[in-house]
Amino acid sequence: MIRDKDKWKNNKRVILTGAFLIPLLLMGTYFAYRQMAPFGTSSLLTVDLGQQYIDFFAYFRNLLLHHPGSLFYSFSKGLGGEMFGTNAYYLFSPLNLVLLPFPGRWLTSGVMVLTLIRYGLAGLSMAWLIQRTHLQAGPRIWAFSTAYALNGWMIANQLNLIWLDALIILPPITWGLLKLIHHRKPGTYIAWLAVMLIDNYYMAWMVCIFTILLVFWQLPVITTWRKRWQAIATYLTSSLLSIGVAAITLLPTAYALTTSKGTYTQTFINSKLEYNPLKMLGKLVPGSFNFNQMPSGQPNFYIGMLLIIGALLYFFNPRIKKAQRITALIITIFFVISFCYEPLDLLWHAGQFPVWYPYRFSFLFSFWCILLAAKTIQPNYQLKWWGTLAILILCLLIWWATGHLKLSYLSISQRLIGLGFAAISLATLMIARQNAPQLYDLLLILVVTCDVATSAFTSLNKIAYVPQAEFGQYTTQLNQASHDLRERDQSCYRVAKTFMRTKDDPMQSDFYSGDHFGSTLEPVQPNFMGAIGQPAGDGFISYANGTQLTDDLLGFKYTLTARHHGILNGNQIMPLSGYRPDWQQQTRRGQTKMITIRQNPQALPIAFGASSKIFQLGKATLDPLSYQSQIFQALAGRSVDQPLFTVQNFTAVKYFNVQSATQITGTTFRKQNLLKPASIRLKFVPPTNDSYYLTLGPAVKDNATVNLNKRDFNQYNTYRDTVVINLAHHQKGKPVIITFRLKKMSVWMQNVSVYRLNQRPFNAGLKTLHQSPLRIDHQSPTTISGQVHIHHGQSVLMTTIPAAKGWHVQIDGHPVTPRTVINTFMAIPITTGSHQVRFHYRPPFLILGIFVSLASLSIWWLWHRRLTKSS
Repeated sequence: MIRDKDKWKNNKRVILTGAFLIPLLLMGTYFAYRQMAPFGTSSLLTVDLGQQYIDFFAYFRNLLLHHPGSLFYSFSKGLGGEMFGTNAYYLFSPLNLVLLPFPGRWLTSGVMVLTLIRYGLAGLSMAWLIQRTHLQAGPRIWAFSTAYALNGWMIANQLNLIWLDALIILPPITWGLLKLIHHRKPGTYIAWLAVMLIDNYYMAWMVCIFTILLVFWQLPVITTWRKRWQAIATYLTSSLLSIGVAAITLLPTAYALTTSKGTYTQTFINSKLEYNPLKMLGKLVPGSFNFNQMPSGQPNFYIGMLLIIGALLYFFNPRIKKAQRITALIITIFFVISFCYEPLDLLWHAGQFPVWYPYRFSFLFSFWCILLAAKTIQPNYQLKWWGTLAILILCLLIWWATGHLKLSYLSISQRLIGLGFAAISLATLMIARQNAPQLYDLLLILVVTCDVATSAFTSLNKIAYVPQAEFGQYTTQLNQASHDLRERDQSCYRVAKTFMRTKDDPMQSDFYSGDHFGSTLEPVQPNFMGAIGQPAGDGFISYANGTQLTDDLLGFKYTLTARHHGILNGNQIMPLSGYRPDWQQQTRRGQTKMITIRQNPQALPIAFGASSKIFQLGKATLDPLSYQSQIFQALAGRSVDQPLFTVQNFTAVKYFNVQSATQITGTTFRKQNLLKPASIRLKFVPPTNDSYYLTLGPAVKDNATVNLNKRDFNQYNTYRDTVVINLAHHQKGKPVIITFRLKKMSVWMQNVSVYRLNQRPFNAGLKTLHQSPLRIDHQSPTTISGQVHIHHGQSVLMTTIPAAKGWHVQIDGHPVTPRTVINTFMAIPITTGSHQVRFHYRPPFLILGIFVSLASLSIWWLWHRRLTKSS
């Protein structure tokens, strides 16, 4: 009977199964308690997971199930953009296949399943490493694997699903590195590092830096310098081979980064501390996290007080070589300095400061500390007096620092709970265990598991989440409208709308538009969209402020507006983001319960004949409507000095608690009585039925609210350039009242002006551009082909496809070199007459990457055979 118990206790499969199930069941129970979908009315969606990743996951499903070509390129990414580098950052994890059975509003349930699987696999992976390295044995492994799966970084970044695979892959990489160093068997290391590089190159960069530290940690164990140099050489060779094997994704991605995310790399580095380093002591308390820690805070690495103490005791453990302990201390100090010293922080983040979620490499410190603790807290470990003294000093220091610094994410109850776990942990280490080792192992597991679970639940309780209904109802309506459009019209067109849940709605519901939010968005798109009066910034664009001109020029053939002001049963189901009265004259083509679908018959195709004057058009002006006019007139072959938009005067102005002024634009209005509300009311009566537009500079939104005809104006409020707002269309003689209410003491009326679109010359120019449309025969995410008949006076095939090196163009079967116009779009010189045109996109360096990967695999195989023979 005793033998059967021992056999069970040491059964590796049982241990690994438990390591997988414990974190999965803990977090699954918590999610069910919080009523996360599918268990209730809430969801796991919050911050980037709710505003970005969930839409990328929907795109991933559509990629695999409907159009695999979007692996390389998609017109759902803003106005169109490469996707290979984007996918390498967001979606190359094989675990994302779990999402395939979860369409539409059920995608939140898929995210739940995927999150729980990652928790379980993190615990399983750590347990596997501990088994392989014989650091621990039996069920006590669960204490270390659970602490790893629920470490502070994992909890704080639960919403960043795209990074979590790093925790799963790190232990196999470490095992492979140990085999490489001590046994000259590099295969495991090469394979798993290549997997990490392909899965997520960003996190792989951090892991690669960590492997250097691990090599130095192991060098004191090697007996001779000759063997040490051999180990270093094997490590460098193997790392290069891993990079080579992953070149199929790394080379195209590296090029994509040079045109997107890589352009934001920091070029000037300050040698300074980023905050008071003592604040890190607050992260040694359970639940040391809240929402304010997301945009800027300290690193998250909590692993439970017992294992923190175990890591500290490593440096006092006489059973470990002194040289290795000193090396480990240097590595630990390097981590701590990296958490607060700007140059090292930038090193870990590949030269770019994180936008939210700082110190993204702190999971490596959690892993490192667990390794040290596992090495120390052996079944026969005896705590000495100096170890007890070190623990007491650490606890006193934590208590003093957390009280003195007044950290917002810590309450007195959290500090007392942390002190309680520290006392229990100290008592656990002091208990005699020879007579009841199994009970001691159970105590070890319970203490660590309760500690990290308490920390996880406390931290996550401080985060707000998107209700399931808010996501599900919106997504259902938008998916239905998008499906109806695809059933009606399978040609190539863009869709504009006046409501928005996220800027990645087009990816969520599989249509082409002009919205996107992502780290890999090429800067030329925000620059262009901002120049024509759209909300834009680093990494995002939103087509929320279109005009008739931009609608037609950019090919927005269909428009979607919210019915009933987006309200269903008293709830704002469709969040409004724009105002387009000029769409009311368009032909209605259908509707869902909450969305009206209209068709814009004047929209241009994605490519059309135009004048060569577009090649001479210079940089954007500061006035978005003047720039729109210049682009359009140049394409139509007219003088860019003949504006399509003319300034209009306000009919009347009223001032309330501010000074009067002779003009509105550029004036800074100040409150006269600081205790009373202040506002400026502008009245405008359209003298014609043309379209009228209001321009607003970015300074206005920060200091005043805008009210249109006694209703709060629905305007996406994140923008850095002057935006264009459609005030009126077909409203001759009907007054429009615009009210600016001051939010602060003053407001600068930056670029506040009204313009009229001169409809007749605009229609004439549009007729010219419609003469030579590209008639598409075949289209896919990467290929567009068709015929075009170029008329006299037109010598350019203009496209609204963002220019990129990966596009290859053929006219009548002959390759031609496209040119970039207005710093954004691709245009091709062409002769008068009929032509067959073909556009095809292939990621730059993809073919080279394939060859490098194949060559690296061949070298690896030959090296493996040589090592096998020599052994």
